[in-house]
Amino acid sequence: MEASVTEIEKIISQLPQEQLKQFRAWYEKFDAENWDEQIEEDVSNGKLDSFAASAIAAHKAGKSRKL
Repeated sequence: MEASVTEIEKIISQLPQEQLKQFRAWYEKFDAENWDEQIEEDVSNGKLDSFAASAIAAHKAGKSRKL
């Protein structure tokens, strides 16, 4: 049986500080890896092409600035 989000939240809220620290580190890595995979997939599928084209066009039109 799968745990519901509410059940998971309850379990997490009851973790001792050291285990909560370990969970945070694990989740941060897990979330970052998922984000990276999604970005790679979006790039491969061309989903970001229009954003890149728009940014390049704005730069060529002098609408960009140095950071």
